[in-house]
Amino acid sequence: MGILSGLDALGLGGLEGMDIFEEEEKKAVKQAAELPKVQEKDLVYDKTFHCPVCDSDFTAKIMKSGKAKLIGTDKDLRAKYEGIDSGKYDVELCPVCGYAALSRYFSNLTPTQVKLIREKVSMNVHVSTYSDDIYSYEQAMERYKLALVCAVVKHAKASEKAYICLKSGWLVRGYRESLQNKAGSEKLLADLAKQEDEYLLNAYKGFLEARQSESFPMCGMDEITIDYLLAVLAARFQKFDVASRMVASILTSPSANARMKDRARDLKEEILAQLKKK
Repeated sequence: MGILSGLDALGLGGLEGMDIFEEEEKKAVKQAAELPKVQEKDLVYDKTFHCPVCDSDFTAKIMKSGKAKLIGTDKDLRAKYEGIDSGKYDVELCPVCGYAALSRYFSNLTPTQVKLIREKVSMNVHVSTYSDDIYSYEQAMERYKLALVCAVVKHAKASEKAYICLKSGWLVRGYRESLQNKAGSEKLLADLAKQEDEYLLNAYKGFLEARQSESFPMCGMDEITIDYLLAVLAARFQKFDVASRMVASILTSPSANARMKDRARDLKEEILAQLKKK
């Protein structure tokens, strides 16, 4: 029986089936439809940078972090925003000499590293020019490749190279997600899936090496965060002994916060479930 049953006795039987919130629901739907959709171009701006390799000033697009709305985080800590893939805007690329790096590392070069970039990159590179309001995924992936090349050439720490690989994997995942409902993209999706795995496997290897040879914080992350990230990547590639060891270290650490321990417990359950299937 509905909450308006019994109206028949009052001569209003025809109104017993009314939806008491119908008008409010219609109004909410109308308001949602009228809201302007978030445009990627409105979430980026041009910022001027100074290149430490060739001393040129140039502009690159940067995400407006205060305006972009965070909508979630993937298991491996990839942040997801409404209307924009933040990873597309985290590499700075000098269009004059071809030097590229993640934003946090761009200005930090030694004289020796500058010399190496000039000799092995700047002398040969052909840099693409961008004129659109946003970076496409293809353009962003090109920028990340140049950042990784420069990191290798300048003999960057393992953590920096691993971080580039990690964020490259995230970028490829975002590209895949953007193509999910597009017909005729099956081959590209398969190729991107392989690229994501390759990037993330290299990120895993790099962070594992960095954990043994570098101090924390690392790439802006503390030891607990790196251990969790390693656990997720290890589980992805079925290295369950490493994943289980990292999870155990988080669960027994007095410095791990409740949220990270909850993530670790969830991952532990996933690992146990995968082991049972084997």
